[in-house]
Amino acid sequence: MTVTQPRGFRASGVAAGLKASGNADVALVVNDGPDYTAAAVFTGNRVKAAPVLWSQQVLKGGIVRAVVLNSGGANACTGSQGFRDTHATAEHTASVLRGGAKPMMIGAGDVAVCSTGLIGELLPMDRLLPGVNAAAKALAVDGGGKAAEAIMTTDTVAKNAVAQRDGWSVGGIAKGAGMLAPALATMLVVITTDASADNETLDAALREATRLTFDRIDADGCMSTNDTVLLLASGASDRQPSLAELTEAVTDVCHDLAQQLIGDAEGATKHIAIEVAGAASEADAVQVGRTVARNNLVKTALFGNDPNWGRILAAVGTTSAAFEPDRVDVAVNNVWVCRGGAAAEGRSKVDLSGRDVTITVHLHEGEMGATIWTTDLSHAYVHENSAYSS
Repeated sequence: MTVTQPRGFRASGVAAGLKASGNADVALVVNDGPDYTAAAVFTGNRVKAAPVLWSQQVLKGGIVRAVVLNSGGANACTGSQGFRDTHATAEHTASVLRGGAKPMMIGAGDVAVCSTGLIGELLPMDRLLPGVNAAAKALAVDGGGKAAEAIMTTDTVAKNAVAQRDGWSVGGIAKGAGMLAPALATMLVVITTDASADNETLDAALREATRLTFDRIDADGCMSTNDTVLLLASGASDRQPSLAELTEAVTDVCHDLAQQLIGDAEGATKHIAIEVAGAASEADAVQVGRTVARNNLVKTALFGNDPNWGRILAAVGTTSAAFEPDRVDVAVNNVWVCRGGAAAEGRSKVDLSGRDVTITVHLHEGEMGATIWTTDLSHAYVHENSAYSS
């Protein structure tokens, strides 16, 4: 149940020595066709890693036949040499695949590159390129799980998802456990489908799916330099779903992966859904939810099992959303601790002993709503992000 579930794809994950731990750190996902259409969404950060800049160029051509990914180094803020290394990685990957046991007609411009890890250091190319060789030899139709393991950094578990449809499917892998914020997150995601779709359809489906899933998880308000979400279509099922059908399936996979990402966020003890209702617009709902998600006073209160609705209401008040302070209601785990901007049910009624927390904010301004998913701010998060470079 992974990225190689759809027909027409092979993948692998190997250890090339990029990680001091010796764990797998190079992954390869290959599209064997007959179609090679693709779409992508990249980080909104103005400081973009070399592989993001390279892959943006590749996607302009609308064709991706292979994706090579590495953990153990972000290749971000590495100047012209970092970009040359990314280009060399794509060239090497294409060359190896052209001469492999199952030769492919592929050039460097058909290869997307993704990297994750420490910012500001060049990749050890003397280890990465032999790792690509090994990954190419290990390619298999059941290799998606290995690829998911190879892209892990501070993740504690590999992340895979599949949406099965009548005669076709969508599969995906993802990594990410910190710097989870909109536009996208410190994530690498490869999604595949054996449906047939043109680039315009793929792009529309992916952007809508991303808008409702990856763009609505926010662990710590920090945006990465390397975020990449790729959608590849092989057409191997000989099925051509409608845009609505494809969007629904891609959204299902993205939602599953997004929830796995936020569930594995660094140091988290709470998985928090912030549901905003009664907003005048979807944009207002998203803004309110995102602001509450990023509020450190709210996050620390929840870490301490304190349903401190005053902090929630104060966070809502910093937004430009339409609302009247004396009409806002707030519930924590279905207990309405605030009604009309004032105290309501006793906070002692709120049970925060479990991991899952739901905060509901009703603005009473309209019919729109949105949900943002976040985590608490724990001692473990502070320790993990202070004890090593990231």
